[in-house]
Parts: sequence; C-alpha cells; structure tokens
Amino acid sequence: MLKDRKARPEGVGESRIHNFGAGPAVLPLSVVEEVQAALPNLHNSGFGLCEISHRSDTFQAVVDSAMDRIRRVLSVPDDYTILFLQGGASLQFYMTALNLLKPGEQADFIETGIWSKKAIAEANRVGQANNIWSDSENGFRCIPGEDEYAISEDSIYLHYTSNNTLMGTQHQHLPDSGGKPIVVDASSDIAGVPIDVSAHDVIYAGAQKNLGPSGVTLVILSPWALARAKENTEAGRLPTMLDYTIHTSKGSLFNTPNTFGIFVLDCVFKWLEENGGLAGSIERNRAKSSLLYEELDSSDMWVPHAEKSSRSVMNVTWRCANEDLESIFLEEAQAAGLGGLKGHRSVGGIRASLYNGCPIESVEALVEFMRGFRERHS
Repeated sequence: MLKDRKARPEGVGESRIHNFGAGPAVLPLSVVEEVQAALPNLHNSGFGLCEISHRSDTFQAVVDSAMDRIRRVLSVPDDYTILFLQGGASLQFYMTALNLLKPGEQADFIETGIWSKKAIAEANRVGQANNIWSDSENGFRCIPGEDEYAISEDSIYLHYTSNNTLMGTQHQHLPDSGGKPIVVDASSDIAGVPIDVSAHDVIYAGAQKNLGPSGVTLVILSPWALARAKENTEAGRLPTMLDYTIHTSKGSLFNTPNTFGIFVLDCVFKWLEENGGLAGSIERNRAKSSLLYEELDSSDMWVPHAEKSSRSVMNVTWRCANEDLESIFLEEAQAAGLGGLKGHRSVGGIRASLYNGCPIESVEALVEFMRGFRERHS
C-alpha cells in the first residue's frame, strides 16, 4: 500500500488527503487558505466572514466582484442576468419550469441519468415534461446523437443535464434544440468544460462541485428567460421566493444569501482567472481525465461504465472485473490517502471526481496506486 504521507497534498494539516469526492468537492488549496484568512476579518472590515451583514458595502463588493469574474471567465453576455440563489439544482428542477412555463405548456427533456430524471418529475408538477430520449434501459452509458431524438412541435424549451455524476457520461456538444430555447443543469461541469453561454437561456449549477462550497446555486438567465418569468409574475403564478424577477430586482439579496458561499465562489473564480481562465481549466481537466482513462483502458481488471464517445472528464466511473475486489480497492485506497472514491450508493462501483479544484498530482497518485493494485491482485 502507498502510505508515504509525502504523496498527499501539502498544507492545512498533515491529514489532508487526495480528495476525489463527488461533492462537496475539493477546493484549490490557495482558496482554502484565502478563506481561512478572511474568517476573523473580511477585507479589513473588522467583521468576520461569517458575521458580515449582507447589506453592508463590504459584502456588496464581494457580490459585485463575483458577478464580474463570472462574466469574464464564462463570457456571459452583457444582457444576461447572474443570480446567486439557494436550494441547489434540486430546487431549480422545479423553479425553472415554474418561471418558464405557463398553464398547459410543455417542455422537452433528455434523460441521461438520475438528475435529469428528477428534473422531469419536478417539471411535471408545473406542465408537461416530454421525455424525448432516455438511456435508462442501457444503464445510462451514453449520450444521444442529434439524430436520435425529435423536438416536440409545441415545446417551449429543451432541458438537458450536461454531465452525469453517477454514471460518468457527459454531453460533448450542445444538443440540437431545433431553434428552441435551451435550459441546462451544469452543476457538475460548470467552468470546467467549454460552454457557450449565449446559446443557452437558463444555466443553473450548484456550486459544491466546481465553484465552491454547498449552499450556493449559480443561475444565469437570458433576456428571454426573464421575460417569461415576468409574464408569470404579472399573472400572479409565482411564489415570491421562487420568482426570478424578484431575485433579479434585488441583486440576489432579496433575503439573506449564503454570504460565506458567495465569498468562496468569488475566490474560486479569482483562482480560475489567475490560472488561465476557462481555457486553462479545460486543459487541466482533459489532462487529468486522459491520464485516468489511459489506465482504465490498459487492463481487463477495470471495467469503465460509460461508452467511450460519452465519457465525462469530471466523473470517471468504473467497476473491477472481479467485483469482490472493489471493497478491498476502496479500503487500500483510503489507507493510501486517496479518499472519496466509493461510487454512488445507487450504482456502486468506483468513482473518481476530477473537478476543477482537484490537482493533477492527485490523479497521478491515484493512477500509481491503481497500477500497484493491479500487480498485487491480478
């Protein structure tokens, strides 16, 4: 087993390990240290990070900074709105449909995993959610080609989940919506893969995988999306806390937001800017996933879940050919300082999440461990 503590990431105590958890996920160490410094005194305000008023000028500067960095890193058009909400993607499954659909209307959904399945269920509480493609019978191993589904004539928008954390699949291209507006749940690959914000009308992402800690949800809205929400607002259909127009009018400060989470998110986007922006993030994530997939494809001991054309660069999932070895693999990996590798409870197996904050050194340590494991157990 690998027990050399030098193989583990340095900083914040000797017990810090290589973290492959699916979320809340590993943060860049420099961000952790910046947060640590801000806890007792945020920006020399005299107030601690977790004690500052969300109505203060100091915190308003944090919000403004985070929004500006997001616009720069993701190339968000000037007429698009950025919101910091709560409730995660799970709330957005319902909130998007509630704001965008009117009574009797329908939307199309591509079902590529459990999260898109949940989105369909929540949208059906508002209108008609058409499941126009599903890989459920195949165990969610692939992403559809453009000729494998048809957009409904009367649908208002198309919804897809860009990356599927449980199964390790990912859209490699923007789905063809037939010219209709597009909504995406980008929770697990936001700021880590190419994205054309202008091609989408709603982008939502829980922060806890690529952008920061749990408790903040990034939502980006096009003018079309806000106009649809405004029509539902004027018709009295929207609860105040679930109304995009209310949160927009208050600059995401209608109620007390997750002040801590927004600060960390700003720090993460600062880190992204200082390390090559979106292009740098894409390059690093491709390098990390390529290194791990190379090992998985090198031996019959490993059985990757996703089809090669649909593989995710964020969540790499596999089984051992001899599934009895999986518990041994996880136990030995943990002892070697490699944590968070257990697959989701609903599917089992092994999963390595390679989010933006995961350094390539962690992937190198994992691959080295896997090679040693093969030698010991093949």
